[in-house]
Amino acid sequence: MMPAGLLRERAVDAVEDMDKADCDLRRLNRSYARFPMVNRLLSGWHGIYREQIRPLLVSQGAATLLDIGCGGGDVARNLAGWARRDGLALEVTGIDPDERAFRFASHAVPNDAVTYRKCFSSELVAEGRRFDVVISNHILHHLTPEQLAGVLDDSEQLCTGWAIHNDLRRSAAAYYLFGAGFWPLGLGSYICGDGLTSIRRSYTPDELRAAVPPAWQVEWHGPWHNLLTYRQEDRTGA
Repeated sequence: MMPAGLLRERAVDAVEDMDKADCDLRRLNRSYARFPMVNRLLSGWHGIYREQIRPLLVSQGAATLLDIGCGGGDVARNLAGWARRDGLALEVTGIDPDERAFRFASHAVPNDAVTYRKCFSSELVAEGRRFDVVISNHILHHLTPEQLAGVLDDSEQLCTGWAIHNDLRRSAAAYYLFGAGFWPLGLGSYICGDGLTSIRRSYTPDELRAAVPPAWQVEWHGPWHNLLTYRQEDRTGA
């Protein structure tokens, strides 16, 4: 068992097995296949959709959304599905630079409202793309300070409305409760081990505030997550 004191600082040098180029592909694909359950139980995206994305859809009638670092694509598919069930039009683009993630997402259950691309967010900036909403799920803790700054700058340039980055919040409670509750999903996959490493690498609210530009806000999102948000209208004064 890890002493709680070791969670006082970010484990910035810890590497998740899924991020290794030579990780076991079968375990990796099992991890992608189990992410929908993890995100359904842990990430709170339905609440984010209900409270922040759906009102935009209702007011505009339709919207576009970019999911940066979409992994297996389950968050992108869920958002499009919830919008469709509400009779709303949400066109979702999921991007990931990892060929393995792109391949898995592309072969998942098809949804004609979701498109996947193997690319970085900076490539979409270079193309002049714009989206009403830009999101990510559990990617901020993976990034170096330079990469974090790049993703946030890209998000500002890509979104015409809101950017919402949902990431884990580091705490001893999160670490031990995740290990106790999610170990069955770790059998034959990287879910549990990498999940614990993710928590060790993640930010406290104060650390995240210190790491991002002033235009970004760190919000409370349940007991285990930070929600990093940016509003284009806050910058423009609209």
